[in-house]
Amino acid sequence: MKQGIIILLFNIFGLHFTQARDVDLLTKNYTIDDVQQYLATGNGWVAYPDYSDRTGWKQLTAPFYEQLLKEGDKYLDYEWQVVKATDYLEYERSGSRVIMEKPLNENIKALTGLVMAELAEGKGRYLDQIINGSWYVTEISTWSLSAHLPAFQSSKRTLPQQGTHVFDLMAGDLGSLMSWIYYFLQPEFDKVNPAISERIKLNVQERVIEPYLTRNDMWWQALDIDEGQLVNNWNPWCNFNVLTALLLVEGDTGKKLQGVYKTMTSVDQFINYVKADGACEEGPSYWGHAAGKLYDYLKLLSYATNNKVSIFEHPIVKNMGEYISQSYIGGDRWVVNFADASAKGGGDPLLIFRYGQDVHSMEMMQFAKYLTEQRSSFNVIEGRDAFRTLENFLCYPTFQKQQAQLPQNTSKWYPETEFLYLKDKNTFFAAKGGYNNESHNHNDIGSFILYKEGKPLFIDAGVGTYTKKTFSKERYDIWTMQSGYHNLPQINGHDQRFGASYKSSDVSFDPKKLVFKLDIATAYPVEAQIKRWVRSYEMKDGILFIHDDFNLKQANSPNMVHFMVAENPVISNGRISLGNGEHALTFDVNEFEASIDTIEQDDPRLSKVWGQYLYRINLKAKNTQRKGSYTFTIK
Repeated sequence: MKQGIIILLFNIFGLHFTQARDVDLLTKNYTIDDVQQYLATGNGWVAYPDYSDRTGWKQLTAPFYEQLLKEGDKYLDYEWQVVKATDYLEYERSGSRVIMEKPLNENIKALTGLVMAELAEGKGRYLDQIINGSWYVTEISTWSLSAHLPAFQSSKRTLPQQGTHVFDLMAGDLGSLMSWIYYFLQPEFDKVNPAISERIKLNVQERVIEPYLTRNDMWWQALDIDEGQLVNNWNPWCNFNVLTALLLVEGDTGKKLQGVYKTMTSVDQFINYVKADGACEEGPSYWGHAAGKLYDYLKLLSYATNNKVSIFEHPIVKNMGEYISQSYIGGDRWVVNFADASAKGGGDPLLIFRYGQDVHSMEMMQFAKYLTEQRSSFNVIEGRDAFRTLENFLCYPTFQKQQAQLPQNTSKWYPETEFLYLKDKNTFFAAKGGYNNESHNHNDIGSFILYKEGKPLFIDAGVGTYTKKTFSKERYDIWTMQSGYHNLPQINGHDQRFGASYKSSDVSFDPKKLVFKLDIATAYPVEAQIKRWVRSYEMKDGILFIHDDFNLKQANSPNMVHFMVAENPVISNGRISLGNGEHALTFDVNEFEASIDTIEQDDPRLSKVWGQYLYRINLKAKNTQRKGSYTFTIK
C-alpha cells in the first residue's frame, strides 16, 4: 500500500519515477538444468500438423485455402534470380542497398509462397519449385545483406568473404525458413533425393547455428555488453531465428541445450535494455521486429518446454505489447512515429492478437480486430516468416470471435522513455523527451506531433529509403534526422547534437492539468550558450498551448522556432492557417517574422506517406535577447 501511494504521488506531481523491476528475467528464473529438464527431446512440441496429415492441414488452412494456392500458383514458373557480384558492390559504390536486396527478397517471397501452398494442398504440385528455391538458397555465397557484411567480415568489404558466414537479420530469417522447410518436407525431399535435405541441414548448421555458438562478439548478442550500449530489435529477431534452427535442425542434444540457454542469456539483455514502461524507442514500425519478435521468441521457447519456461506474466512484457495499441492514431493508419518509424502502420493484427492472448491484454486483442476492420483485406502469409504464418493459421478461428475496439484511455505517459500521448475524439497529441542516442535516433528532444480528426497537422517526417549514409557517421547530414526539421527551436544559431549526453532534464507531466514540461537545454551543444530552455505543452479543450521560457548565457544570433507541417500553410498577420483554414498556429507578430520552406519529397519511402511536398514553418525572432519567453497556440 505504501509503495502504491508513493507511485501515485510521483505520477500526480510529474516527478521521475524509475519502476523497480527484475532483470535477467529468463536466466534468473530458469537455470540451464531447468531448461534441460523441460526441453522437448523430439519435435512433439510442434503445434502444427505433419505434412502427411491432410485432414489437419485442410482444417488449419480452410479460411485461406484459395488465397494460399493462388499465391503458390504465381511461382510455378518463377525464374530464380541471380544476385550478382556487382549488386553487392553497389553498396560501396553508390550506397544503395536495394539493388542487392530486391532480387533476393523476391526469391524468398516466391519460396515462402510455394511452401505454404504445398502445405495447404499436399499434392506435390509445388515440390519441384520448392526444391529449386531451396537449392538456390544453399548455393548463394552468403545469406547476409550487402549493408551488413562489412561489420562482420575482416575485409570490411561488401563482397561475401570466403570462409566467413555472417549472421545478420536476413541470414537468420533464411535459417528459420529453411529449418521449417526441412522439418515439414524432409520425407518428400528424400523420396526425390536425400541430398536435398542433407544440404539444407548442413547449410543451416554452418550459416546460423555454428556462428552463433562459436561467437560472442556479434554486437546484437549483447553478451559482452558495455555500459550505455544499444540493444535493439536485432537481438530478439536474431535470437528467435537461431532458436528455431536449434529446435528443428540441430540433432546434438548438448549443442541444442547450450544454444537454447545462450539465446536466453542474450535475450535477457534486450529485456533489460527496454524501459520498464515498455515503450519502443524505435517507434511503431519497429515494434513488430522488437517487442513482436520478443513475443515470437518467448512463444517458441514456451512451446519447446511445454510452457514451463515462460515470462508472459511479467508486467514489462505486457507493457511492451500494449505500446503498439497505444501508439495508434487512426485515420489512414497513422501512428506516433518518433525516430526512424514511418507515420503509417498499425502493426500485424494477428501477431498483436496472439501477443494480447498470452499477456492477457484485452486492449491488444480488441485493437487487433479493429485493425482488420479498417482494412479491405490482409495477407495471412507474413513475408518470409514461416512461424508467424503458421501461428496465423492456428489463431484465426479464435480471432474471428473477438470484438473490435480502440483503447479508451485519454492519456498515456511513459515516465522512463519520456513519451506522452494525449487524445480525445478529435485530437491526438504526442511529445517526447529522452536522449539523442536512442536506437534509430533522430535529434528530436522536446518535439511533438499533432493530428486532428485523424489527419496530420504537425508532424515528424520519419526517414527516407535506407542507404549506406543512413547508418554511418554522415547520418546527421540527412535532413530528416536533424532537430531543425522537427518541431523545435534553433537556439543561438545551433541545432541539437547527437550523443547520449544530449538529453532532456527536469521532465514532468501533470495528468490533472495535462501539462508536459521539460528543459531541452542539455540537448544542444555548449556553443549554444544555454542556461535553461524550458518547453511546455498544455492541452485545453482541443487547443494546444506551447510555451518556451529561456535564459541564455549570451545571445549571439536570433532564435528560430521550426514547425513541420503536412499541408501547405498560409501566413496572415500572426496566424498561420492549416488544413484549408480549419486550424491555425498563432504567434506574436511583434516577436517573429514568419517564412515557409517547401520540401520536395523525392524519396519514395517519404512520398508514399506524405505526397509530393512537406512544409517547414520558420519563426525567426525579431530581437536577439538573452532571456525571454515565447507562446504559440494551435487551435
